Amino acid sequence: MSLTSETALAELRRDFHRYPEPAWREFYTTSRIVDEIEQIGVDDLYVGREVLADGERMGVPDDGELAAWHERAREAGAREDVLDKTEGGYTGAVAVLERGEGPTVGLRVDIDALPQREADDAEHTPAVEGFRSEVEGHMHACGHDAHATIGLGVLRQMKTADFSGTLKVFFQPAEEVVGGGKAMAESGHLDDVDELLACHVGLDHPTGEVVAGIDGFLAVSHIHAEFTGHPGHAGARPEEGNNAVQAMASAVQGLYGIPRHSDGATRVNAGRVEGGTATNIIPESARIEAEVRGETTELKESMLDRARDALEGAATQYGCTVDTELIGDAPSATSDEGLVDLVHEVAGGVTGVDSRLRRDTLGGSEDATYLMQHVQDQGGRACYVGVGTSHPGGHHTATFDVEEASIPVGIDTLVGTIERLGAGD
Repeated sequence: MSLTSETALAELRRDFHRYPEPAWREFYTTSRIVDEIEQIGVDDLYVGREVLADGERMGVPDDGELAAWHERAREAGAREDVLDKTEGGYTGAVAVLERGEGPTVGLRVDIDALPQREADDAEHTPAVEGFRSEVEGHMHACGHDAHATIGLGVLRQMKTADFSGTLKVFFQPAEEVVGGGKAMAESGHLDDVDELLACHVGLDHPTGEVVAGIDGFLAVSHIHAEFTGHPGHAGARPEEGNNAVQAMASAVQGLYGIPRHSDGATRVNAGRVEGGTATNIIPESARIEAEVRGETTELKESMLDRARDALEGAATQYGCTVDTELIGDAPSATSDEGLVDLVHEVAGGVTGVDSRLRRDTLGGSEDATYLMQHVQDQGGRACYVGVGTSHPGGHHTATFDVEEASIPVGIDTLVGTIERLGAGD
């Protein structure tokens, strides 16, 4: 497919939309991305383990689930060579175009979907026009299908653009569990990046509006806590048991009791709690999946320390033990002023853009911040660009959809910015 028209871009986005895959299971998605990259023709292409730092993936499913999704992708038509490279949940890709002397510019797009059933009513465009999710219980409810398409569209245009330097496009897995950013940031592929752009569609901005720099990322940590007690007969010998559910319940209260901080906004949520096996057995195991957030990375770390104290204290109180694991993590980040200025200027000349904002606050979390921070720590610059799309329903809901006219707007804004960076701006 030649990504030279709005129709071709829409068709590609719809192909991604039909086959959504969640974090670390983006086997078919990676295969389709590789197909398109090879048709475009690049100087270097890295896939799977080649783009992820050893030991840095977070929130990886168990082997059985990975194997099931791997086979499902094979049945859907994923390429065997890509399946070999991504086996075990090593998904994602990095494409490189080299155009002589000049800066190394990176573009990061995310590619994973969500465990959300997609709407099937007559008001939902994907259902009406035949590209609703074919993977029941999962959908692209946050626009990552559009992000992957934008990344490929940028690569296609930059193939023949007036640009001096190197372009790297990072197709990052596992954003939705904030589990893939660190692994890609520390892969080595960003070590020579001077300028980094990331983008997101929607975010409550309409089609035709571009936000030059998104800020206000809440740093976040996702925690899995496993409580272990001792079973007992709840009627005959209750004193013999150490109740893991009691410890878990106390820990939930302890988490929500963590004081707020005067230095800025903080958040805590026990999003999933479970335990026990029967009404007459004192539970010997229970678990919590929780998250803490902070307006800054330092505030998030403070919340994380307090959360671990609450979990440990609750376990000790009821004679249990608790093992905690960090299953997702992302720092905060700020878009650099110079890049914000450049994106804002470029967007003013893009067809389809009728409104521009210099900055806006996300209010949520995103692990593109790992890549942004990595580049900034090396003296480079980074910017997170918002590309408006008039989406029905909110992000992460069954009715979310992307207005496809926003895709070329995103591509042209990013291409124009990259060209200007190659010209020394």
